[in-house]
Amino acid sequence: MRIVIDAIPLLVRSAGVKNYLFHWIAYLRQILGDEQVTLFPYLDRLGELNHEGSIADPPGTLARQALLFALNYRPNSMADLMIRGDIFHATKLVYAPRRSRLTATLHDLTCWLLPEFHQPANVAAEQRFAEHVWKRAAGLIAVSEATRADAVRVLGLNPDSIHAIYPGVAPAYFETGANIIAAARKKYGLRQPYALYVGTVEPRKNVAGLLDAWQGLPAALREQFELVLVGPEGWHSRQTLARLRSPASGARYIGYVPEGDLPGITAGATVFVYPSFYEGFGFPVAQAMAAGVPVITSAVSSLPEVTGGAAALIDPGSPAEIRSALDRLLTSPAERLRLARTGSIRAEHFRWETCALSSVDFFRGVLDQ
Repeated sequence: MRIVIDAIPLLVRSAGVKNYLFHWIAYLRQILGDEQVTLFPYLDRLGELNHEGSIADPPGTLARQALLFALNYRPNSMADLMIRGDIFHATKLVYAPRRSRLTATLHDLTCWLLPEFHQPANVAAEQRFAEHVWKRAAGLIAVSEATRADAVRVLGLNPDSIHAIYPGVAPAYFETGANIIAAARKKYGLRQPYALYVGTVEPRKNVAGLLDAWQGLPAALREQFELVLVGPEGWHSRQTLARLRSPASGARYIGYVPEGDLPGITAGATVFVYPSFYEGFGFPVAQAMAAGVPVITSAVSSLPEVTGGAAALIDPGSPAEIRSALDRLLTSPAERLRLARTGSIRAEHFRWETCALSSVDFFRGVLDQ
């Protein structure tokens, strides 16, 4: 069995999809070997995970992106000549090779359910990908049961062809200790206890609602704890970023943090808060649970499924509910301890080894059809 994986997202600035693809490929290769899991277009070693840059050098990145554009411009037979494998797992290539069994991963359906949270060009591209890839694939992986259900309900995809396989959490989140936390605190000047948000600053993540909730907390609590936000700037974020950088917000925006520093920052938090309007899976939430941090997150999309009763759930459209949950957890060590313990247990469901083994079974099933 030879699997060719479309690894284009590793060449661009990306968050969740890039995180998924990087670790998923690495663990699939551990099971099947490098020769059985190859990367399109003409990629070999993964290098280091960097959400802000490419795993290839600038000329190589540009050349591969140009090749993708040429292959996606119109239906053609070039992919059949260039790509040889039993299975082609698509992420960005629309006109996939016809000689291989076609598969893909369903990450979320936000372009259909919440199109206002995306740029029109992204919505159009996702809809095009759905028509040419998802609807003709021999099999699909969904990152949660919620995403699988959305795909069936919204796009009318065959439920028998979609297999829910949870992604994993990097081992570093399960292994954080006092020294790692202390080093992260020192590097980023985190002297106070803090509530933490990790994610891109964009409308879907609801950072504005989090700021509203934080500013509504009692002054004494905001003096005792700091609100720390980590993550890159996203689209349509100018107003929110202006609020974040204003002293009046009462928050501290660190910006993008290298992947290696995130486990220590996450594990050092008193509370993790993630009031997103929609998630296909929600890596930051799973990572926080793995690091033993109590979680506040939204009672929508996949988040109740992922947290499995091990988080304080809120209505993301209600700053009052977010504020109440923050107040309750920041003032209750016993409740924090309970959620931290149950979250750690729940996080054991999200191991990359488990994900990769289930994915290999999925691919074998596709070939057996």
